[in-house]
Formats: sequence, structure tokens, C-alpha cells
Amino acid sequence: AGMVTSQMILFRLLPLSLCFCRLISGIQETFWVPPGALGYKVMAQTMFSVESKSSRVPLNDGNSMPVFGLGVYLSKANGETENAVLLSLEHGYRHIDTAAIYRNEHEVGSAIRKSGIPREQIFVTTKVWNSDHGYDKTMATFGESLNKLGLDYVDLYLMHSPLKGKVVETWNAMIELKKQGKSKSIGVSNFNVHHLEELKKARPDYIPAVNQIELSPYLARNEVVAYCQKEGIVVEGYSPLTKGEKLTDPVLVEIAAKYGKSTAQVLIRWSLQRGFVCIPKSVREERIKENGDVFDFSIAEEDMKTLNSMDEHLTTGWDPLTSPWIN
Repeated sequence: AGMVTSQMILFRLLPLSLCFCRLISGIQETFWVPPGALGYKVMAQTMFSVESKSSRVPLNDGNSMPVFGLGVYLSKANGETENAVLLSLEHGYRHIDTAAIYRNEHEVGSAIRKSGIPREQIFVTTKVWNSDHGYDKTMATFGESLNKLGLDYVDLYLMHSPLKGKVVETWNAMIELKKQGKSKSIGVSNFNVHHLEELKKARPDYIPAVNQIELSPYLARNEVVAYCQKEGIVVEGYSPLTKGEKLTDPVLVEIAAKYGKSTAQVLIRWSLQRGFVCIPKSVREERIKENGDVFDFSIAEEDMKTLNSMDEHLTTGWDPLTSPWIN
């Protein structure tokens, strides 16, 4: 309660979370708070606002990350990725998400250097690919990623999925990288509840700071989202725009029209208001700018309820969350 200012109202939504509401310039902001976040054990998602691209969410290791960023999956390494990252930084983005398998880490690093923005102001994520699982291979591939990025450290290193096994061995290497300061925070991607539970059994002393999964109103993943919030793991959503599959959904179009926004902007805003870190992907300047223009409106409760009711388990790519635990 000590965090609540005179401008905030605290109320309880049982049994899953607490919720802070604040009125800012006539816009109601909502902050989702997992119960454990208010205790001594975890701090993730204690409270974060969605006021701007640079707004940050606290992680369970004492660090924090921007709630909004640019994903570069499938961005080409022919100058396209570098240009997209530079444009995003010019438009106020401060969070870039790449991966070893994307094969464009070198262009991400080049853009960061060319931007002239101090390194500490840009949050950089990369990931270890499935075929590089295992302690020694993870350490080696991380070194390669760091060299390609041309950086001294990354802000977040993720295990790209639980596929191919050796998950605990890989996690142990990631813990070592964190201890060495080479990755400020560590987390996972495409992990479901059973994967997270097994990892917790093996290393209860290092709970992932982040779980990055595909999320949209059409893919709610309520069970794993609730689990992560309970455990103090920040949920980060990729493919928030459904790779374009649902941008012409009549219900979504109708909601977007109410706010004078595009359907893509409504999908991004939904993600942010649900308390998810959001990383839409684009290489076009007009889309990069549009995707970031989501901090001047708030989706009303009735429309959030409608969007929350649209789940149809739409996965637009792979779905490692359905895979068994292999270690």
C-alpha cells in the first residue's frame, strides 16, 4: 500500500491479482499485480504504467525492462534490420528483441552504435536456439551472439524454447552468464506451466525473469499467464498483431473505430493493458511509428471484456508450449 499515491486507487480482484487504477489526463491506466509481487520473494510486475514507450516493468531480479519494443523476427540481414532498428530508435523505442536464429544480430548492434543513443538506454534481448542447448554450447553461442552484436552485455538472454532437451543444463549456463554480468537478466520463451514447474524443481533459486510467448486476444493462454503472474515472471507477448491474420476481424474493426485507431494499435494496446510486455515487428517506418502511437488512449473495460472473450487458440507459427518436458 506504500506504493499508492493520492492519485491511485487500490482494489482487489480475487483470486488472481491486485489492480491499481490511476487517472492521467483523463485516461484510466490499469496495472495488474500478481499476489506474490507484493511480498519479499518476487517483485516482477508489482506495478508498471503504460504511459510511454520508455515505461518499464520491474523484473524479479531487481532489474527492469521497457514495456514496449521492436521485434526483428524475419527482418532481413541486408540492411533491412539495421534500418528498422534505427527508425524505431528515432521514434522513441528503447527495446530491441532479436535471437541467434534470426541471423540479424550484427545489424541490431550496428544500428545501436549508429544511433548515438547511450548503450544503457537501450534494452537488448537475444536468445539461445534449440540446437545449441547444453552448458558448453550455450556458453559458446552466447559469446558468438555478443560478438555479432558488438556489445559488452545483453539486457536479457532467453532460452528460445524447451525443445531439444538439456533445458536445465542450458539454464545453468545462463545463470553463470548472469553471474558474470554478461546478461543482466535471464528468462525463457515458449514455456508452458509444466516446463516452468520442472525448471523450478531443478533450480528453485533462479526463477526466470521473463517468459516470452505468442499472445493476442485470439490466443489468451490464460493458464500459463496466471502461473507466470503468480510466480513473479513477467509475461512478454510476441506476434501481437497475429501476423496480420485478424486485422480485418469485424469485431476488432468496430472497436478500433470507436477510438480512431487502427486494429493493430488496438491489439497492441490490449496487450499492454493486460500487463504484457509487447514487441510488434515491422520494417516500415509508417508501421513502426503507428505501432508506437498507442499511449494516448485507453481501451474501456467493456471493450477489454469483448477482446478477452475472443480467444480461439490461434497460433500463427509454431507452438512449443504443447511439447513434453525433455531434459
